[in-house]
Amino acid sequence: MAAMEAAADAMLAAASRAFSSAFAIAIQIQGCAICLVLALGWAAASIVRKRAIVNMRRKQVDGNSFAFLCDDIDELEHSVQESLPRVSVIMPLKGFGEHNLQNWRTQITSLYGGPLEFLFVVESKDDPAYHAVSRLIAEYKDNLEAKVIVAGFSTTCSQKIHNQLVGVEKMHKNTKYVLFLDDDVRLHPGTIGALTKEMEKNPEIFIQTGYPLDLPSGSLGSYCIYEYHMPCSMGFATGGKTFFLWGGCMMMHADDFREDRYGVVSGLRDGGYSDDMTLAAIAGQHKRLISSPPVAVFPHPLASDLSFSRYWNYLRKQTFVLESYVSKVNWMMNRALFTSHCYLSWGFVWPYIMALVHVLTTLRAPYSKIVKDASDSSWGLYLVGLLFICTLIELVSMWNLTKVEIQLCNMLSPEGPKVSLDSYNWGLVFIAVLVDNFLYPISAFRSHFSQSINWSGIRYYLRDGKISKIERENSSKYTDLGGKHLYGKRTYPPNKSLLGYLSRTLAQWHQPKKYDV
Repeated sequence: MAAMEAAADAMLAAASRAFSSAFAIAIQIQGCAICLVLALGWAAASIVRKRAIVNMRRKQVDGNSFAFLCDDIDELEHSVQESLPRVSVIMPLKGFGEHNLQNWRTQITSLYGGPLEFLFVVESKDDPAYHAVSRLIAEYKDNLEAKVIVAGFSTTCSQKIHNQLVGVEKMHKNTKYVLFLDDDVRLHPGTIGALTKEMEKNPEIFIQTGYPLDLPSGSLGSYCIYEYHMPCSMGFATGGKTFFLWGGCMMMHADDFREDRYGVVSGLRDGGYSDDMTLAAIAGQHKRLISSPPVAVFPHPLASDLSFSRYWNYLRKQTFVLESYVSKVNWMMNRALFTSHCYLSWGFVWPYIMALVHVLTTLRAPYSKIVKDASDSSWGLYLVGLLFICTLIELVSMWNLTKVEIQLCNMLSPEGPKVSLDSYNWGLVFIAVLVDNFLYPISAFRSHFSQSINWSGIRYYLRDGKISKIERENSSKYTDLGGKHLYGKRTYPPNKSLLGYLSRTLAQWHQPKKYDV
């Protein structure tokens, strides 16, 4: 026993000395710098979101009680509303879960005043989503232009992209803008109007996008997903031009698809795996503008039973997108993202491992001479203190951005379910930060060497950056992050509100006969 204790002390002392070398100190300082850069990015993002809140409050003080819908109340005049362009909302569906019905209701009860159609696209009638959304459409049939489309199985691209392209083929002939939404997006009543207004204001916009605000359910897996999305959220909180694109919300010109401008249809159809990465690459290649308005942030409730294994599968899907590409330049960009993200992830984690060694050395020093000598000759506690301060600054900045985005979401959906910051466990957030950054490089390397991924019971194989083979395994019980069942049915309760009434009223002003194409 004494021999084992002496060996352990010797190893701890050696590790302490190694982590006090000039190279190790540089690694630890780099980790602190990463924390501060993240904190600065989140602080900048919170300023953009806060500006939208201040602007909305100013409009309310000036007498515009509908500031959550539009900047100028005169925009709600009938003459203005009836001149708005037609929008087709296309939602590829897969499975049915605990949050889907509420999300779909927020989408179809949009207070957009122009002609609006909803196309729900499933791969087959066997999908539980088919029956669930059909019942929902029947409930709103008198005030809603919507239909469910059966797309069939994909053969040359991912099922999601296949469903999107089939939806584009079926959209109304007079549609000016097409809005692609994931079925786990919870829209605000004025979202479609805000996106359309920006498209009308600046015709040079190629794609309008937004980003989700994850609402963790309490499991470590859900907090890992929240942590994964938070650094990305900086790129969407620009208040305008951005280089990032989220496939859960993309508004585009319908004619871009009708005429296959810039190869958007062929690029997606011919081996496309990720809709947002493919379209972002096309936008970069042709120097087209991607924009993200400050109000485009959406509550994203995560499944109450989101397990760690499902988080791992989600992370695998996210890293797998870097293996798909549409051009040589796109491949080079993905390799750069792969390398930098892996380096920064482990560059972030290693200082905490070193800090743990320094703390253990300090605690053990009074009981072991060899450990005490190592502790006295190191800068360990100073580095631990520096890392603690930088981590605290980072977490406070993350907390502040989350608070601001929650406030913005509650203002944009005044009758929707209120989101609260009190539900967040910041101890789990810190653990999730370490876990997610540690696992990201592992997932990325596995995706690189496997060149295949199972997502929602479908296995995709890549070759030269494009899907080359599709196998339907039907082995998954759940899909996505919302706890959706791929098989089976659920019931849902009715829901009525003032916003629903206003939605029906606006729809009755102008909308053509249902299914008129």
